[in-house]
This record gives sequence, C-alpha cells and structure tokens, in this order.
Amino acid sequence: MTIDESALGFGTGERAVWASDPKHSKGRLFSEEPSRTRSEFQRDRDRIVHTTAFRRLKHKTQVFVAHEGDHFRTRLTHTIEVAQIARALARALKLDEDLAEGIALVHDFGHTPFGHTGEDALDELLKDFGGFDHNAQSLRIVTELERRYAMFDGLNLTWECLEGLVKHNGPLTDNHGAGLKGPVPKPIVDYCARQDLQLATFAGLEAQVAAIADDIAYNTHDIDDGLRGSLLSLKMLEDVPFLRDLLRDAHQRYPNLEESRMIHEIMRRQITLMVEDVIAVAQKNLLRLKPQSPYDVRAAGTAIAQFSPALRDADKSIKSFLYTNMYRHPEVMRVRDQAAGIVRDLFDAYVSDPHLMGGHWIEGVDGLDRGGTARRVADYLAGMTDTFAIKQHRALFDHTPELR
Repeated sequence: MTIDESALGFGTGERAVWASDPKHSKGRLFSEEPSRTRSEFQRDRDRIVHTTAFRRLKHKTQVFVAHEGDHFRTRLTHTIEVAQIARALARALKLDEDLAEGIALVHDFGHTPFGHTGEDALDELLKDFGGFDHNAQSLRIVTELERRYAMFDGLNLTWECLEGLVKHNGPLTDNHGAGLKGPVPKPIVDYCARQDLQLATFAGLEAQVAAIADDIAYNTHDIDDGLRGSLLSLKMLEDVPFLRDLLRDAHQRYPNLEESRMIHEIMRRQITLMVEDVIAVAQKNLLRLKPQSPYDVRAAGTAIAQFSPALRDADKSIKSFLYTNMYRHPEVMRVRDQAAGIVRDLFDAYVSDPHLMGGHWIEGVDGLDRGGTARRVADYLAGMTDTFAIKQHRALFDHTPELR
C-alpha cells in the first residue's frame, strides 16, 4: 500500500487528535506532583528504563540461550529494536512517541529466563493456582514487585501506559466481562479492581503500534539469528514467497555480495516493507474512521494499526516457517528441554523451602498458603536472568546442564 504523506501531516511532529495527550492522562493510581520538565509519558518511559527489570533483560533469552554467542538477540536488544520501530510508527502517525516507546520498552518485563520455555514450564507448575502469563507478570512487576519509591510499590505508571501494557494485543474481555481467550489472568483482574483498565476495548494507538512493532522485530530478527546460527539457510527462505522476493531483489542488485551482508540486506528490506505497510494501512483506517480523540480509537471495534491482507499473509507464513524450522529445530528443542528442567527443579526446591530464596522474598513467607507460596516463588523465578537461574541451580543441585 502507498503512504500518503500529505493526508496526515507525515513527519511534521504534530500530535494528532487521535493521539494520547499526556496533559489529559487519566492519571496514576497514586497522585503525584507533575514534573516541571517532562511530560507524564516521558516520566513513564524514564522510570521503565531505570528499573531492575529492564536491566535484567540483558541476560534473558530471546530464542538462543545467552552463552551461545554474543551476537544473538537477548530480551534487551529485542526490546530496544521494538522501541525503535514503535517510535518510527508513532512519529509517522502523529502519536505520542514517548508513550509508544514506553509501552515497547516495558512489554517483555514479565518474561521468564530461557524465553518461552521458562514461561511454559511455570504455567504448567502453576496450573492449580491460575497459571502464568508474561503480560500479567509484567503488570505485577510495574505495579507491585519493583521496590524503588518511598510512597508506593511498583512504578506508579500512568493509566495509558498500564492499559497499553495489558491490552497492546487487543481487548481481553467482551462487554460482559467474559474472557475472549479464556479466563483473564488473576493479576490483571486484581489490578483492575483498583484501577479499571477497560479490558473490553482496544488500547490506544500508541499501544497498537508497539504491538505490531514487536511482530515486525521478532519476525525479522529471529530469521537473522537463525541464519547466523546456521539453523536456517538463505536457500530455505525461498519457501516463503515474501522472503523469496526479498532475496531475489537483493541478489539482482548485489549478485556477488558476501552472505553476512546479504542477510542484512534482506532484513532491512523486510523491516522497511512491513513498517511502510502498517503506516499506509493505519492512515487508510484513520481517514475512514475519522477518530476525534484517543477514546474514539478505543471504541473503533478494530485495530487501526495492522498489516494489509497481503502482509498479514506474509506475517503468518513467516511465523509458520520459524515455528517449523527454528523454534522446533532439534538443537533448540534439546536445549529447551534442559532449560525447562532447570526451572522445574528450582521451583520445587523453593516451594519446599521458601527460605532458600533469601532477601525480601522471604518476608512473611511462613504465613502464606500453598498457592501464595507458589506465586511468591514464581515471582522470584520469573525475575531471574538465564545466568542467575543457572547459577542458583548449580548451588542447589549436583548436575546442571550446559545449555549448549
């Protein structure tokens, strides 16, 4: 699709009527004096960057375990890439760039060590206590688990930032409160009893661009990591028509280019095409819907920032390709099984003796019931980096797999 740069004032830096306005934020759970130098959404973004949870992303796995190579993505590098794309989309659509960036920077806080492997293991271990969901865990981190401020637990982020964190992938309930994809995770339900995040509506457009930036980033960079890790080959990309076209274009322009540069040429083309497609589709939707406020965006009944049908098909094909050829690659599955075993071992050890966790994690632990203990342990485990989880496993058990 074609971007109309004049219709929406592309690149002018103006904030559109459909953008979230920090001067009209719904506020924070705990009232605070405004800053004299920063907007409310700037403050959110800055608080997120300075958290312990943000620093821990450096040593949390994206797909590969951390010590397979320094050049592969971690949760931190992935998060920075998502934030860059989200900010570019926000600027093109005249949104609040700070809010879009903040939501992008916080979106993976709740991920466990060892990527989705750790999440799957914790979800199974907590099946009798409401399961584990990384979005709900992100909310717990920024509303309860971070301990930095004198007046409150968490970061006391604005309503718009929390809404974007919880609903960036769309509404969680119907208008009657029934979960759209199963029960709403208990941490989200509990928080909404204190501050209603309006789970039946779409999030603001800043959250929508952060969500689709996540798709663009991990689709592209998981291919990059797969190629550089020799789990994928350039020849294999020809199985996906969208990628085949990018590969042919790059080969025609640079027939003798070395493979490392060829990989980058394909990745940059993929990101550019996807970003420009989202901008064009969003512009078309905005011109059709004519929202006059961010509340109109939430009430639109559909996502405004999305792919065109052709790119949506390409996105699905890429995800299917990665699932089959990379995420379920025998070498990745072998390491996943070992990593899941580490998580299970640590969970069982800490539930049996919660005092092994140490520090503030054992405050009041003797008064918790079985479910409360399991959730406390899950909070502790979810916050671990890959390296710390391995270190703790070595301290408690005689044999720890090398994960390589």
